[in-house]
Amino acid sequence: MQYTIEARELTSPSTLRTVIEARDENEAISRYVSDSAAELVSFTTPPRGAESIATVKKEDAVYLVRVYSA
Repeated sequence: MQYTIEARELTSPSTLRTVIEARDENEAISRYVSDSAAELVSFTTPPRGAESIATVKKEDAVYLVRVYSA
């Protein structure tokens, strides 16, 4: 299944979008964090059908990350 990852630095209005192949939201965020050389700070997975939300730290910036099926 494809998951869309939207990441926005908390101090910036621009959003970066990535599509990742994964079995579920957990695998999608894990791959994104690994590929981005980032650190997962928090991750919330609501009931099916809703988007998952994470915060990710990369270098000196913190990103709000949305994960949802493409």
